[in-house]
Amino acid sequence: MSDDWTATLPEAARAYLDGRRLDEVECIISDLPGIARGKAVPSSKFMRQEYFHLPDSIFYQTITGDWGEAAGEDGFIERDMILKPDMSTATAAPWTGDWTLQVIHDAYDRKGKLIEFAPRNVLKRVVELYRKQGLEPIVAPEMEFFLVARNIDPAKKIEPMMGRSGRPAAARQAYSMTAVDEFGPVIDDIYDFAEAQGFEIDGITQEGGAGQLEINLVHGDPVKLADEVFYFKRLIREAALRHDCYATFMAKPIADEPGSAMHIHHSVLDIETGQNIFSGPQGGETDAFFHYIAGFQNHLPSAIAVIAPYVNSYRRYVREHAAPINLEWGRDNRTTGIRVPLSGPKSRRVENRLAGMDCNPYLGIAVSLACGLLGLNEEKRPDRQFKGDAYEGEEDIPREMGAALDLFDEAKDLHDILGPEFARVYSIVKRAEYEEFLGVISPWEREHLLLNV
Repeated sequence: MSDDWTATLPEAARAYLDGRRLDEVECIISDLPGIARGKAVPSSKFMRQEYFHLPDSIFYQTITGDWGEAAGEDGFIERDMILKPDMSTATAAPWTGDWTLQVIHDAYDRKGKLIEFAPRNVLKRVVELYRKQGLEPIVAPEMEFFLVARNIDPAKKIEPMMGRSGRPAAARQAYSMTAVDEFGPVIDDIYDFAEAQGFEIDGITQEGGAGQLEINLVHGDPVKLADEVFYFKRLIREAALRHDCYATFMAKPIADEPGSAMHIHHSVLDIETGQNIFSGPQGGETDAFFHYIAGFQNHLPSAIAVIAPYVNSYRRYVREHAAPINLEWGRDNRTTGIRVPLSGPKSRRVENRLAGMDCNPYLGIAVSLACGLLGLNEEKRPDRQFKGDAYEGEEDIPREMGAALDLFDEAKDLHDILGPEFARVYSIVKRAEYEEFLGVISPWEREHLLLNV
C-alpha cells in the first residue's frame, strides 16, 4: 500500500482524520451471524500490508461460540483465508479513545478465489447474477431495534430503558415525537457517529414497542447498503452504551411488544436504459413487477431460515403484532408479508416485510434478492392481491427453526443462486445452534411441567 494511502480514502474518512494522526485500523469481516471479526493493527502496519489472515473456522462458529461440523472433507484444520481490504468501506470508529478507522475486508482462498460462504461474497454473487442479465438491483433497508435497560442476568426479563423523563420508555406510541425525545441523548450520538462515518439517515421514528426505534436508509447498491447496516449495528450499540443502556436487534426481545424487522425495499433497473423494470412506458405495472412478487411468494418460505435465523426469530411472527404471518401481497397494506408501497412509476418497488433485524444484513438482502431473481426468471404470476386485513388469513410460513431449515435444505434453485457451498455450511451451523437450543430446559418448562405432569 502506498505511503499516501489516506489521500484516497472516502471523503468522510478523510474529513474525520483531517489534522489528526491515525492510530489504528480495525480490519474486519462479517461472520455468519453478522458479528465483526478481525484484527486491530497500528496504522503503520496497515500501510505496509496488502492482506492479513484469519482461519476459515470463523464461518463455522455458532452464535454461542460453539462450532458446526462444516469444515468439509479435509476436516477441521482451520485453513487460513486471505483477507483483502475494500478501501471504499473505510470509515471512522468515532466511539474509540484514539483515532481509528474500520475497513471491511473480502475473503479469498490461497488460489485467489472468493470464499463462497463469506456473507459479503454471497451478496456479491447474487448482485453479479443480476448484472449478467443486464439488471441493477436497488434496495432500501429499514432497521428496527430496541433501547433497553442494562441486563447482565440472562434469567431476568428484558425491560425498556429509562427515558429522559425518568420513566421507562412507553409502548404503543408509534411515530410520537415526544417518545423520540425520550431517547434524545442516544439519538444525538447515533446522528453524530453516522455523520462521522459518512452515512445518510433518511429518518428516525418511534415504533410501536417500548423503547423501539426505526432508522431508514436511502436506497442504493445492495452491497453498500448491507455494509452500512453492518456498520450501523455496531454504531448504535456503542451509542447506547454511552448512556447506560443496551441496543438490541433481537427479533423479539420483549414478550408483549412487537418484534424488530429489517424491511427490505426492492426495485430493479435496466442497466442499458436506467429505467425501473417494474414500470412500463406509460407508468403502469409491468409483467416483471408481478413476476418479482411471485418470486417472493414461491421462494420466501425456503428463505425464512436465512431471514429468521434464530429460534427467537419465530416469536416475531405473531398475529396482530406488526409482523406478517403469511405471504399475501397488497398495495399500501402493512398487514401483508409482501407490500407495494405508495410511489410513482420511477420509484415503484416491492417490500419484503418478513426479514427480522436479527438476520445478517448481507445474507438477508442476498436471499431476498435471490427470491426476486428466481421470480423474474420463472415468469410466474402471483396470487391475487390481498385486500383487507391479512392477519385474518391463514398462516403459511414456518413457525420454528427446524421446519425452516428443512425447507431451506430442499431449495436447490435457491442454493444455485446463493452458492451451494454457502448453503451447505449455513445449514450445518444453524442446525448445530438449533440442537444446542433444544438441549436447554426453559423456565416455562420448569414452572408448568415440574410438578404437573
